[in-house]
This record gives sequence, structure tokens and C-alpha cells, in this order.
Amino acid sequence: MNAAATSEKNNGRPHPEGAAANIKSKVGRMFSILPMLGPGLITGAADDDPSGIATYSQVGAQFGFAMLWTMVLTYPLMAGIQEISAWIGRVSGIGLAGNIRRHYSRVILYPLVALLVIANVINLGADIGAMGNALQVLIGGRAHFYTVGFGAISIIAVTFVPYRQYARLLKWSTLVLLVYIATAAVIRVPWKPLLMAMVPSISFSNRFLTALTAVFGTTISPYLFFWQASQEVQEQKAAPGEKPLRKAPEQAAAQLEPMRADTYLGMAFSNLIAFFIILDTAAVLHIHGITDIQTSSQAAEALRPLAGDFAFLLFTIGIVGTGLIAVPVLAGATAYALAEALNWPIGLERKLHRAKGFYGIIGGATLLGVAMNFGSYDPIRALFWSAVINGVAAVPIMIVMMLMTTNKKIVGQMKLPALQKVVGWVATAVMFVVAASMLISFRQK
Repeated sequence: MNAAATSEKNNGRPHPEGAAANIKSKVGRMFSILPMLGPGLITGAADDDPSGIATYSQVGAQFGFAMLWTMVLTYPLMAGIQEISAWIGRVSGIGLAGNIRRHYSRVILYPLVALLVIANVINLGADIGAMGNALQVLIGGRAHFYTVGFGAISIIAVTFVPYRQYARLLKWSTLVLLVYIATAAVIRVPWKPLLMAMVPSISFSNRFLTALTAVFGTTISPYLFFWQASQEVQEQKAAPGEKPLRKAPEQAAAQLEPMRADTYLGMAFSNLIAFFIILDTAAVLHIHGITDIQTSSQAAEALRPLAGDFAFLLFTIGIVGTGLIAVPVLAGATAYALAEALNWPIGLERKLHRAKGFYGIIGGATLLGVAMNFGSYDPIRALFWSAVINGVAAVPIMIVMMLMTTNKKIVGQMKLPALQKVVGWVATAVMFVVAASMLISFRQK
């Protein structure tokens, strides 16, 4: 029987076997693309860490769909500034903190690195604690025991698993974030309010502006700049024949085109997942009057009686899965920034005995994060405020990054494309306006 007859027999609809083959082909193409992606995909996935999930959940529960438009606005800004951080790494062959140390004053270097380290350690504590709480909700037991376990797993994996294998593991782990799209498929979404909310609207209340800064801070986070720049350097060193582009500008197309595609796809993935986290919590929690969500695990538990066990299960698995990606990235970004600032040997491809200080920072930062969960200080409640800190800290770091792109000692004769430069400065200006508006609103309270 030919294809036309088959289609006619099924009342014009494609044959089920044909539809299944089509889906299988699309899934196959997706899985074939994944191995070609690199630092951009991992960076994008790490951005949706338990801290980010908590922030997006709080925003969805508190404001409903009213902030969904931010995920559309932040995408080009986030992708643009991440591409610039990756470009600096590829062109100079050195990470961001290393470039600041070499070419700018220590008065700039140490405060910026200190801000990054403080925000990252708070994030680490909050993320590891959120993972422990999520696993407790899923299977019972003691959250503190799981918190220690997750911290130990992260340190061991980063320190002893060869970099290439570890990078491959991180890339495949990003697929766990698809559970937030699956959650949307099993809940009831009111499409009319959702579509109306895509028109940007802003309130100048302190509550709204603080939440807006948190959203921008958890989406455009400083640790992502440092991580991706350093990872691009590492990828460059690992590739036979590749050199920093300031020394080998003829390699620009071969290096920058895959980097650009990887970065924009990674950031699109990140914002898509964040969009669905806000959508999930707005469609279930906000609509039912649950507006006070403090943690990602609390958001998952609140979903259970309203959206069912399956939605709860998916949401909770996402918290643990993305934490396993984000914790090593947070600790790694801290190590790259601090070790570069101190001019220590760096790199995940190095053996432990050749970069003791670098790995010591990773272990120390992770252990500090674990310890925060055992004191009177509650790191889980700091999730939202760590995002706010990131939103404020991002501004001076982004300004320095943009200045780097025109510093010939860093980039040589390479020039950042004009459009990219405009996007970078616009992103910096938007972050400045959002953070400044929040700080002004505090003074007016």
C-alpha cells in the first residue's frame, strides 16, 4: 500500500507508525547535537540551579504570570553577555579574573572576586541544602545526611573524575531539566492570562523591584561569566592546534562559530526552563492563593495536593538533578576566579597534586556550603537574597568585561562585533537600572 493510500485509509491523518518514526527521528537529531555542545549548554543548565528554581518559584507563586515576560527580555541580554565572556576567554586565552589581575588595579580585582566568592558560597549552601531537603521529601530520612552526601559527591567528582568524562556527564545531565516542561504538560494552564502577561508591566513597589532584581540576578549571574570564560580557555587548550585568537586570528571563524551556537542554544535552554518553572508555580500555586514560597522544595510540596503526585515527583527530581550540575559549576567558578586572582595553577584538567590550591578552593567552598546547613543561619532562606546580591554584583563585573573587549593588551587586534558590543552595553545598562531602582526603593521605604 502506498503512502497516499495509507493516509486516505486513516482519514487524511499520518499513519501512527509514520508519526512514531518522525518523533524518533527528531529525538535522534536532538541527541546527536548534544555531544557537540559544550560550556554554553552546561552554563545554561547550571543557571537553573535550586537557587534559581526557588527564585522563579517565589516569583510565580507571588506574582503569577506577571513576570513571565522577563524570560523573553533577558534571553538576548543573557546570551549576549555570556557570549562576550566566552569571547574574552577564547581571544585572550585567560579567564576573567586572570585578565583583571594582569591588566587592572588590585582595587578592582579583590572587591569583585570577594563579591563573587560571597555570593557563590551562599548559593552553594542554599543549593546543597535544597537538594538534601528535596531528597528527604522524596524518600524520607534525614536532610542533613543527604546534604553531606551531595557535598561529598560533588567534591569527589570534580577532583577525581577526568575532565573530559566529567564534562560529558554534565552535558547529559542537563536533560533532567526537561522535567519542568513535562510538569507543565500534566497541570492545567490558563492560556489567556498567560498570553496577556507576555506584555511587559512593571510596578515600582519595593516588593516587585526586589523580585525583579532577583530574577535578573539569578538569570544573569556573575559566576556564569567566570565559569564559561575559563571553560572556553580549557576547551581551547584541549583542542589540538587551537591557540588564543589574539595570537592566531586566522582561527577566529573555526573557534567562534561553534562557541556562539553553543552559547545561544545553552542560554535559550536555560531561559526556556526558567519560563516553565514560573509557569508551573503560577498556574498551580498563585491561582490557588499560595503566594508565600520560601524554598524550591516547599514549591514542590505545595504542588502535590493541587497538581498531583506526578507533578510533585517531576518538580522534585528537577531540584536534585540540576543541583548536581550547579554545585560543581559554582564551586568551580569560585576556584577559577580566586585562584586566577592569586596567580595559582588552575584547571579541571590538571591532576590534584599539580593544582592543590585550585582544588582546595573547590573543596573548601563546597564544605562551607555544607556547613551553613548545620548552623543557626538558614541558607535556604538566603536563596532569594543571593540572587539579589548577584543582580547587584553583576553590574561592576559586566562594566569591567565590556572594557576588556577594547583593551588591546587583552584582545590584541581582535575586535568585538559592533552589534555584540551594543548588546553587551545594553545588558549592562539594564542590570544597572534594575539594581539601582531596587536600592532607591529601599531608601524610600
